[in-house]
Amino acid sequence: MLQGKHIVLGITGSIAAYKACHIIRLLVKKGAEVQVVITPAGKEFITPITLSALTQKPVISDFFAQRDGTWHSHVALGLWADAMLVAPCTASTLAKMAHGVADNMLITTYLSMKAPVFVAPAMDLDMYQHPTTQQNMQCLQAFGNHVIEPGSGFLASGLDGKGRMEEPERIVETLEQFFGSEPSAPSSPADDMKGKRVLITAGPTYEKLDPVRFLGNYSSGKMGFALAEECLRRGADVTLVAGPVTLTCSPSIRRIDVESCEDMYQATTRCFADSDVAILCAAVADYRPAHVADKKIKREGDELVLNLLPTRDIAAALGQLKQPHQRLVGFALETNDEESNAQKKLEKKNLDFIVLNSMRNEGTCFRNDDNQITIIDRHGATPFDKKPKSDVASDIIDHVVSIL
Repeated sequence: MLQGKHIVLGITGSIAAYKACHIIRLLVKKGAEVQVVITPAGKEFITPITLSALTQKPVISDFFAQRDGTWHSHVALGLWADAMLVAPCTASTLAKMAHGVADNMLITTYLSMKAPVFVAPAMDLDMYQHPTTQQNMQCLQAFGNHVIEPGSGFLASGLDGKGRMEEPERIVETLEQFFGSEPSAPSSPADDMKGKRVLITAGPTYEKLDPVRFLGNYSSGKMGFALAEECLRRGADVTLVAGPVTLTCSPSIRRIDVESCEDMYQATTRCFADSDVAILCAAVADYRPAHVADKKIKREGDELVLNLLPTRDIAAALGQLKQPHQRLVGFALETNDEESNAQKKLEKKNLDFIVLNSMRNEGTCFRNDDNQITIIDRHGATPFDKKPKSDVASDIIDHVVSIL
């Protein structure tokens, strides 16, 4: 899968720079041609001579190769490459990539890159968890880049190992999966979503009470992830905004991980303008605590009173932003007066259609592999039988295609 591929490997000033040697060996062994671009700080951790010996190519670090005016063309590198991999990627380089600070050869190469870009962060946990680092990673993903972290390759959930660079074997495996999925990815015969940009939300949101507790729900994200995979199979360019779930998705899906309703609101409103279709499948919290304690709330007295405030209404916000060429799909999970409540939501939030789930249908909805839905639009209601969520996703996307 990597045979004959041109890979630009960016190396930055991290203690994990020594692992770049292993990455190069693996890539070369699999038939790839590797060109190293290293930052000045990266050369403090590993020598260009070592890297050049492994790639059989001169290492590029500066804009000018000699003092006679000979220069390295970052534009040419951007055209030559089949992929760019930045591993390790420090917090500093991550920020520069997110904000276009072109002060070294690596960043100018990134900004000229025509091929997919993969980033393997490497920093301590505190730096990784800092809000600016998280925001920078979300920016990179919104721009179409892939972030590789320990655990699952593309934005793993949980904090185990976060910050530490993913192991070389997994990084190279991620590249193989990406290139392997392109020619052989299953698709529908018609490719009826080809060229469409689809934004999907999935999973729950968590609203913090204190450092160890939150308000949340039982959503697993399975329905939203199934929709993302179905759109990808039909040729769409998919962006998936996922709440805190343990699921993984195809490397070709642009994934943005979030936690709270506010996080999801910011990500979806940022991506919506460039989308042809938005499918709001996430189970978003309707309320958040008015006050988040900075220390664990201790058990005192007989009762605890929580003051709650409404969260952002993402569906309503996108409904107001929706342009004539865009289609907006919502979800409604109801326990009573299902169709009536769903119809009201459809009208109030300017949706094109709404997917109704009922808690009365046993073995569906949260945490289950099956679902039973009714699609409601301005022409009426269409009920479907209970079936696996992958098949339900196909039914929903068929309806999306019918209104494009």
